Amino acid sequence: MTRKSPPEWISTTVGDACSIRNDLRLPISREERVKMDGPYPYYGPTGQLDAITDFRLDGTFALIGEDGDHFLDVEKKPQTILVSGKFNVNNHAHVIESTDLCGAEWFYNYFRHRSIKPFLTRQGAGRYKLNKAALQELPIALPPPQEQAALNALFREWDTAIQKTEQLIAAKERHYSHELSRLISRGQHPHVHVGIFVEEVSARNRGGNEARVLSVTNSRGFVLPEDQFERRVASADLSNYKVVHRGQYAYNPSRINVGSIARLDGWDDGVLSPMYVVFRLDEAKADSDYFLHWLNSHEARQRIKNSAQGSVRETVSFSEFAAITIPLPDINTQTAIARYLNAMRDEIYLLGRSVSALKTQKRGLMQKLLTAQWRLTLNPDGECT
Repeated sequence: MTRKSPPEWISTTVGDACSIRNDLRLPISREERVKMDGPYPYYGPTGQLDAITDFRLDGTFALIGEDGDHFLDVEKKPQTILVSGKFNVNNHAHVIESTDLCGAEWFYNYFRHRSIKPFLTRQGAGRYKLNKAALQELPIALPPPQEQAALNALFREWDTAIQKTEQLIAAKERHYSHELSRLISRGQHPHVHVGIFVEEVSARNRGGNEARVLSVTNSRGFVLPEDQFERRVASADLSNYKVVHRGQYAYNPSRINVGSIARLDGWDDGVLSPMYVVFRLDEAKADSDYFLHWLNSHEARQRIKNSAQGSVRETVSFSEFAAITIPLPDINTQTAIARYLNAMRDEIYLLGRSVSALKTQKRGLMQKLLTAQWRLTLNPDGECT
């Protein structure tokens, strides 16, 4: 059942309410843009592509893609961009200018995470197109200008809070990387071969007791394959799969050079494809958290890449991994360093949770406010009371 808008809201279409200024678009090939390097941003449908020597637009405009695959993921990928200042747009984005009825910022917020799939035409597998005629037919609800301005201001406050928290996370990440390098890579510790304290584990799932199939990624560590690939990709017969237990490590020999190595922390156990290498640490010699931090270091990544480059297929066997050297102080120093770095990672994790919560709260707020399920109370000056 469609919720009825308040009487002071106008239900109309983009074509009737907005000014579509595609005449201001400037299609320039990548080869040509290289010769036009300058200060003015050049935008495509999902963001800035380049900066060139001249501009066609000056002011605040909303952009919505004419084609692309971002239309299929409205939850994670914004469908619109808001741009202010002097800039340019290519011919793969529609340009929306403010009118008395509809501000560009309102259009940007209204369609930012709104599915418009029924208005799209197909352009081959996975690509869709929003032509100008379809854009003009998009329905849009418009509160009075004062309410539009107040809602836009509220959404900006949430965006500012999210942006500041993300900037804080970026600063904390830089500080963590500095401390990681200072305490481990540049810590004047004796170097030993990894093989001094690691042992390969090749236990197989012969009894079929383990059914949880896992994969190792370079960004999320251990994951369920269906979370990574949207479907289960394992063989029906898991008897030859390798068993991995909590606290043990695993890596893909063909992808360790891009960071696909992790410690199992999220589950008690699972099984991995036979191609994976599984190993455990002798924790009397090496603190597992210390080793995990070292794996995140530039030094470790470079040593692993160098090891892979020495291989015909750029893979790293367990013997090659064991031959890599690591700065390794005494166990008490390792533990102290690990605790300090753990505290830094914990703080970054909590800030990340805060950003996720802010984004979720903002999305819920937008759902209510953009559909008039909730209303702002405004004073005579158009400000929230």
